[in-house]
Amino acid sequence: MTLNQPYLSHPKYRPDIDGLRAIAVLSVVAFHAFPNWVRGGFIGVDIFFVISGFLISTIIFENLDKGTFSFSEFYSRRIRRIFPALLLVLIACFAFGWFALLADEYKQLGKHIAAGAGFISNFILWNEAGYFDNSAETKPLLHLWSLGIEEQFYIVWPLLLWFAWKRKFNLLTITIVVALATFMLNFKGIKQDMVATFYSPQTRFWELLSGSLLAWFTLYKKDAFTGIKSKIDVWLSLIVYSEKQEGDGKTLANVLSFVGLFLLLYGFWRINKELSFPGMWALVPVLGAVLIMTAGSKAWVNRKILSNKLAVWFGLISFPLYLWHWPILAFARIVESEVPSRNMRLAAVVLSIVLAWLTYKLVERPIRFGKSSKAKVVVLVLLMAVVGYVGYSAYKKNGLTFRKSLNNVSPPIEVMGEDDKKSHDICLNTYGLSNSNIRYCRLSTSGNKPHIALIGDSHAAALFSGLSKALSKNNEGLLMIGGRLFIDVATYPNGSEFEINVYKGGILATNFIANEKSIDTVIMVSRGPFYINDGWNFYLVNDKKTTNKIEIFERGMRNTLDLMMAKNKKVFFLIDNPELDFDPNKCQDLRPLSSKRSFDCSISRSAYDARGKEYRKLVLNVLKDYPSIVMFDQSAYLCDEVRCRFKSGSSVLYGDGNHLSIAGSEFMASHLMDVLSGGRSRLLN
Repeated sequence: MTLNQPYLSHPKYRPDIDGLRAIAVLSVVAFHAFPNWVRGGFIGVDIFFVISGFLISTIIFENLDKGTFSFSEFYSRRIRRIFPALLLVLIACFAFGWFALLADEYKQLGKHIAAGAGFISNFILWNEAGYFDNSAETKPLLHLWSLGIEEQFYIVWPLLLWFAWKRKFNLLTITIVVALATFMLNFKGIKQDMVATFYSPQTRFWELLSGSLLAWFTLYKKDAFTGIKSKIDVWLSLIVYSEKQEGDGKTLANVLSFVGLFLLLYGFWRINKELSFPGMWALVPVLGAVLIMTAGSKAWVNRKILSNKLAVWFGLISFPLYLWHWPILAFARIVESEVPSRNMRLAAVVLSIVLAWLTYKLVERPIRFGKSSKAKVVVLVLLMAVVGYVGYSAYKKNGLTFRKSLNNVSPPIEVMGEDDKKSHDICLNTYGLSNSNIRYCRLSTSGNKPHIALIGDSHAAALFSGLSKALSKNNEGLLMIGGRLFIDVATYPNGSEFEINVYKGGILATNFIANEKSIDTVIMVSRGPFYINDGWNFYLVNDKKTTNKIEIFERGMRNTLDLMMAKNKKVFFLIDNPELDFDPNKCQDLRPLSSKRSFDCSISRSAYDARGKEYRKLVLNVLKDYPSIVMFDQSAYLCDEVRCRFKSGSSVLYGDGNHLSIAGSEFMASHLMDVLSGGRSRLLN
């Protein structure tokens, strides 16, 4: 076998596969632009996976069999296919983001550009997903996660097949074993960590390998089981037609394609982002695509619908259309600071189609199908490396903050900062808690143990900067420690590993504070309305049968307060700050590109009261039984009888939809200090 032979044979062109690509890309575009219209449109990505697995594996199987497989030619073709359009989109995003994004957003875009250039977007997005992750709709390169998985497949699969072929292993067996293994990882993983299962290549490869299996049978077993297929065809024709038909396979092919199309339509209608996906649900689009492709180009659906000139045209521009549509929609949302209007989303879709056609016509096609040369490939690789480096540089330089002077924008809102590892470790080591899974640990002083502790979840962490600064004026220190608030409330074991550890660390931290002799004053903060109304499924450690969230919250709160009282702690319980239903960046004229220049930075008091009604009722009912505990109601300083407002002068008090900014932390701390120093709590009944 010659591995450096420059020419690879390719499968015969099938217009129906381009038509299937059209269905895939248009469903994704429709879902992103109008999610309420096509709730399951995102399964178009799974259709793409099957098509890619089929075409790539056909090339590999066929050329290994002929002895004409060449790694250099294989990857050169991949580079000429993928790099031109991707480079154009990455550069366009970087350029537009220069004028449209704030520093923290541009920093994240830089990271995503570097990840996209390195085809590891799925891993980066996987690591970002979580409690503090900003809205997916504001990540212009979010969609590159699927391209990352495909490229990782293109790296792993040819090497594995070549290795197996060299050792004369059965390639069908290898394909089946790997496909089953990755499917089982998907099946098990969806129950443990849905985010990891969504983004991991090892839980997605089975979808591409479904196309690989189809490729193998198409190449080597196309005429297998002819007798059985003929009998099935005759039997189906008796059901479908009034007169007996010749067993020529057409009826079977038509049934397969219609069933496949039905599965795809069912998936677009039934599957939605609230379901555990991929998991078993991913079988619907995968099987649908496999059946349609198995039916062949002569089946009625494939011939009349998928091979239609318009469908084929959309299939031809499907890759650049996929690349363009999401950044345009995401930037529209960013500029609008809210979901764009229907007309704007329609315009974004039209613009995406125009740019996709121009990209295909002027960039992709000339480079991909023009004269092949090593120089062309080398230039594309170097350009991708440069773009990746520029993106990474923007990330490392914190989003190129000097742009604000160029763009004449205000400084961004100072959001709550995460612990750095060094200060976190110093804090834990001070109390002998090193190597614990405590989520937050911050000390405002070094060396001395303060007598005031701030405990709870991220809302306590958001208050730390302002409160520690206020206390320092009185030469007081502050310890912030926690993850979750109550001593005996944990998330279910089927939650993500991260959340399980956060709850365990929170229980450990609260128990520690109760028993720590240097602490005599405890300030408690928890995002109560979220846990009661939304949140994760959680339970009482000693009572897993109780499922009512309000009852769990109340009993957890009482058990925690009882412990603090038993240890003679002075307790201040803070009712959580209101949550926003908008991006706080809208409260300032920050963006150089924005369609709106004024915004009422507030929500109605009635909306806040409605969301927090059960939580407030619960807290007031519990605290009646603990007269020594001082309640501090944060809404009393943010709300009047009509509105809750989130600016103090020119300062925006929130960093995101529910966490106080640094300015907000200082604002709230200034009022809390009155209470800590002997003032009375402000109650709103």
